Amino acid sequence: MNELMHYGWNTTWELEWEKEERSTHTAGRIIADFGQKYRVYTASGEIWGEMSGKMKHALLNGSTYPAVGDWVELQLLEGEDRCIIHGILDRKTCISRQKAGAKSAQEQIIAANVDILFLVTSLNDDYNPRRMERYLIMAWNSGVTPVILLSKADLCDDPEVKAAEMELIAPGVPVHAVSAIENRGKEEVTGYLKDGVTVALTGSSGCGKSTIVNWLADSTEQRTQGIREDDSRGRHTTTHRELFLLPSGGLMVDTPGMRELQLYDDDGGGWEQVFSDIEAIGEGCRFADCRHENEAGCAVLAALETGEIDEKRLQNYRKTQRELQFQVKKEERSQRKVNRKDRSAKEPVRRKSSFWNSRPHDE
Repeated sequence: MNELMHYGWNTTWELEWEKEERSTHTAGRIIADFGQKYRVYTASGEIWGEMSGKMKHALLNGSTYPAVGDWVELQLLEGEDRCIIHGILDRKTCISRQKAGAKSAQEQIIAANVDILFLVTSLNDDYNPRRMERYLIMAWNSGVTPVILLSKADLCDDPEVKAAEMELIAPGVPVHAVSAIENRGKEEVTGYLKDGVTVALTGSSGCGKSTIVNWLADSTEQRTQGIREDDSRGRHTTTHRELFLLPSGGLMVDTPGMRELQLYDDDGGGWEQVFSDIEAIGEGCRFADCRHENEAGCAVLAALETGEIDEKRLQNYRKTQRELQFQVKKEERSQRKVNRKDRSAKEPVRRKSSFWNSRPHDE
């Protein structure tokens, strides 16, 4: 397993592996996701992988697809450049969002077993602190350590001011203004890229994620495209999720840009952590169930009047709260539907009695 250590394998994963008898199988890590096929790194090098029939059947019962960053149990096929994926080791962290366009609550996994998440936003007209609050909720819920990267600092006259603004909405979260063109901030960012540590990047389309990968890797591994001049929005460059081994020994996951981030759940308490300042002020409200809208004795509304709380931040606080509550309701409705189907499948089929059989017998 020594060859896997550069890809994050350690004693924790070793203990996880030894929980079950896997003598005929080997471990590997998903490094690229192409839909039904995966690129997997093993002790023998890279290989193509596909799910076993049992895994595909389990998807019908709610199991999840393998994701980039997953450690998986593999069966190597002798004489072939492919393997069969038989299982996924328990994830330590999982970055996910609500699947776009889904009528019911459906999780879309972006990457698994990530240690640090770079939240990237560019310092052009697309700069948006409210969007960053949403990304922070996702990060905290995923169990990863967030770091904010303000890319394209060469396009901004006051990157230090923007960095200070981000620090206000993300207390304790490191913020770095970076520029690949000016080679600005590289030393600070590479400090996170240590041997065996997995770092992922996420952000809106065209924010500079692929450029950052190339910059940190000193290569042109990822293609890049410019932004549209009319609205400062980017074009999609990365079309699939992929994990790279960097010269520093760290691992980096680049992901396709998001037009919109729909939050999936709040199991990790990310929403409360992101808006901890508003929550703390809310403890001074007259009523314990205060919604901070128009109630008498609301400490949050009083803080809004004095300027202690920014109005747009409070609006995002309410919006994301409603969104997460709605996702919970969608999940509950979805589960009730599944339960009804299960009950219907278990109920015996009752044959309808004929008219003559239903009549009383003649004496």
